[in-house]
Amino acid sequence: MNRDPLTLLGIETSCDETAAAVVRLYPDGHGEILANVIRAQLDLHAAYGGVVPEIAARAHVDLLDPAIRQAMSEASVDFGDLDGVAAAAGPGLIGGVIVGLTTAKAIALGCGKPFVAVNHLEAHALSAGLTDDVAPPYLLLLVSGGHTQLVVVHDVGRYTRLGTTLDDALGEAFDKAAKLLGLGYPGGPEVERHAARGKPVIPLPRPMTGRPEPHFSLAGLKTALRQEAMARAPLSDQDVADLCASFQAASDVVRDRVLRAMALFEDRVPEGTALTLVAAGGVAANGPLRTVLGEVAVARGYRLVVPPPALCTDNAAMIAWAGAQRLARGLTDDMGAAARARWPLDPEAPPALGAGVKA
Repeated sequence: MNRDPLTLLGIETSCDETAAAVVRLYPDGHGEILANVIRAQLDLHAAYGGVVPEIAARAHVDLLDPAIRQAMSEASVDFGDLDGVAAAAGPGLIGGVIVGLTTAKAIALGCGKPFVAVNHLEAHALSAGLTDDVAPPYLLLLVSGGHTQLVVVHDVGRYTRLGTTLDDALGEAFDKAAKLLGLGYPGGPEVERHAARGKPVIPLPRPMTGRPEPHFSLAGLKTALRQEAMARAPLSDQDVADLCASFQAASDVVRDRVLRAMALFEDRVPEGTALTLVAAGGVAANGPLRTVLGEVAVARGYRLVVPPPALCTDNAAMIAWAGAQRLARGLTDDMGAAARARWPLDPEAPPALGAGVKA
């Protein structure tokens, strides 16, 4: 670990959050967020029920420079005070990724600072260490709009994928369920809000439960929801609430899959390793999911660590933090680092039958 504090500017533009942050990594390993600016684009995409890549990329062009200026001002630092510049280089919507990556390279080149191209998934994987005393190895449940994975985090840059989604990611399934039921975007919070007024009285399947490999498949759950909704049309407010409550069956799927991954994790780490489960990604902010994970952790003797909601959704503080972790290990990138629409954490993982690009 570097003997001096490292201060990094982080930039995140991989989807529909335009974000800039300044984070400091201290020699003892703890971190401090000096500024974390997020400019959401929800209003631009809400009418479409999902993110429109071209609209997102144009918004990043307009919003990124002001976000960087604000982050630097709030952190009370100048570009000369930085030790490096980090940007999400993927995976994500390629147009947006290019905006942030190009901007970060320009700042690094102009200021003579090291540049770090950060894997957005690695940033989620390491985010818990920014606010909690947690160090690898640990089991990671990564749940977001585009990814649902169970991963062993061995160290910075070293990951073993245990399970992935074969079709829809969990956040994607929530968004599609919300759209089907005529709710707002993003879908996860809307489904959770309506579920609070309903009862889980509608039988829906729990796909993949009991399977030996901890993969996920949520398309069948979404299809079953559609069939139940069509059978009850036109839907009353109570129907919608009950369908949302029943759709929380997805939490039961997560419970089963995480329990299986825990058994595999324990076989892959040295005896006596502290058992830690980290949940990261936007869907980790879901209340019922957190409850299920807490129950599973207690049952198996794990410590559950979930970053604060502001660090679960896409943000630049996690990018700066991952960049600082890499810079402290001497891992930097040149100006040829490419934007990547796909960038698996574990490129050596065997293909999951049916997963396609989700693997």
